[in-house]
Amino acid sequence: QVQLVESGGGLVQPGGSLTLSCAASGFTFSFYFMSWYRQVPGKTREFIARIDMTGSTTDYADSVKGRFTISRDNAKNTLYLQMNNLKPEDTAVYHCSRSSGNYWGPGTQVTVSA
Repeated sequence: QVQLVESGGGLVQPGGSLTLSCAASGFTFSFYFMSWYRQVPGKTREFIARIDMTGSTTDYADSVKGRFTISRDNAKNTLYLQMNNLKPEDTAVYHCSRSSGNYWGPGTQVTVSA
């Protein structure tokens, strides 16, 4: 049973930082690219970042480039998203995804507001 569970979301002030985690189980984590997406009400899910199997290559959406960092710890079967200099427009539900196959976590809410 593939399972992805995000954590670390919450309320943060503009300019602040959060680190999201995604705990993976039910598959060989190190064999797969992993991604982060976000979604707000009334809008299509937006690609945020992707990381290769070892963490040596990453890809980011222009909207978060330079502010967010995707990483992974294969020994812990965990994916991370470090978010710095957060803006109100970053407010969304953030989802972890296995890049191959239609597997998603339930998401964690990030709210950026004063």
